[in-house]
Amino acid sequence: METLNNKQLEELDKETLIAIINELRATVQELKDQLAKNSQNSGKPPSSDGLKKPRTRNRRQKGKRRSGGQPGHQGHTLEMVVEPDHIERHGLEVCPHCTADLQEIEPVQVERRQVFDLPSVKIEVTEHQAEVKECPHCGHEVKGCFPAEVRQPVQYGPRIKAQAVYLNSYQLIPLARLCELLEDFYGHVPSEAFILKANTQFVDQTRQTMETIQETLKSVDVLHCDESGMRVGGCLNWLHVASTNELTYYTAHPKRGQEAMCDMGILPDFQGRVMHDHWQSYLQFDTCRHAFCNAHHLRELQFIVDQYDQAWAQDMIGLLLDIKTEVDAAPSDWMALPSLRISHYSQLYDDLLQQGFDANPPPEHPPPRKRGRKKQSPPKNLLDRLHKHKAETLAFMHDFRVPFDNNLAERDVRMIKVKQKISGTFRTRSGADTFCAIRSYISTARKQGSNVIQAIHDAFSGQPFRPLALKGLSE
Repeated sequence: METLNNKQLEELDKETLIAIINELRATVQELKDQLAKNSQNSGKPPSSDGLKKPRTRNRRQKGKRRSGGQPGHQGHTLEMVVEPDHIERHGLEVCPHCTADLQEIEPVQVERRQVFDLPSVKIEVTEHQAEVKECPHCGHEVKGCFPAEVRQPVQYGPRIKAQAVYLNSYQLIPLARLCELLEDFYGHVPSEAFILKANTQFVDQTRQTMETIQETLKSVDVLHCDESGMRVGGCLNWLHVASTNELTYYTAHPKRGQEAMCDMGILPDFQGRVMHDHWQSYLQFDTCRHAFCNAHHLRELQFIVDQYDQAWAQDMIGLLLDIKTEVDAAPSDWMALPSLRISHYSQLYDDLLQQGFDANPPPEHPPPRKRGRKKQSPPKNLLDRLHKHKAETLAFMHDFRVPFDNNLAERDVRMIKVKQKISGTFRTRSGADTFCAIRSYISTARKQGSNVIQAIHDAFSGQPFRPLALKGLSE
């Protein structure tokens, strides 16, 4: 806004002064809103909160049960094995009381104690020798065949490669520290190039598995999608994830929007329901239905409560949580709430929106018209979205296959964000793509109950993990 001196202000008419005051109020409110936003009441990540973390709001109701294992819970205490690998017998030769000789006395019983520990580990070197012979019939010199996986005079085997990929891409240990760790464990220090080559070889061995995951995700009933910023070569890129409880597929892309989602190759052919936040690019795909993450809505509603003290927002938080509680308590064979309950909650939802619209009417003296979309307050923006996308917001009570929130995709994104915090950036595009492919394979194997190291080892042995014939893909 143009700065005016006192004389210019005196010459302005009342209407113009009111418009200026309203614009200043809106600017002050906007600045207050920016300062008030944190990870508890907006989509900002916890890392942006700084050292002064906001008070955590836990909406879970306090249970009546005590913490810890409940009656009937099956424990996992360390138990003795029937056949130990080694037995050490500790004899008794002299009585500690009277010093009598007990060497010839048979024991009346043996008290047992078992110690679980790792054996000393070292790298074993297996030498492959191919015989070279001269054929007495044709005179040619012929040679025996080495195994297909033995291609170099000296090389590492699949087990240490699997451990390198596991520790680097799953446990997120950087290259230099991983080389130190392998030296401390095995007394043998590989190069960083060995780890990078193992990662690349692993991706080559699992391409068919990745294609299977990608194709299977196109046919699920409910798909979770999310995206988050990541740095590649010092520039902002975007990590995209599409997942279910049993499948995960990651890609890295320079763009965040529809172009990246199309290049991912899942959403253009998807015809089920996709769960996401309210990022507009997802809504461009009209061959599928949509569902909005209510965890985002709860945070935004909390912001309206904190900053604008509007009762409808607090009541809407309570309504969404009440519906969730009833959905969670429904019998396992139900697929939706009864129609009467849906009508009841739908009417309450509409009533609260109307209260919100009454509390946030259009301004009486709107500022001069500018190009672009009309600027509105945060409460009005949220009300418009909740009204326009009522079906997407309340989808979880109409179809129990649809979850209340998009926490599954956000959990799938979380560890890759941890990777970025450790390493800062991916130095190359190929490095980012390799990491995404490895994490897709590992996450899917883990979700389906496979041992991760064994699944990686199988890939190096030419038998990569394949997603099972899945049951309940949409859950």
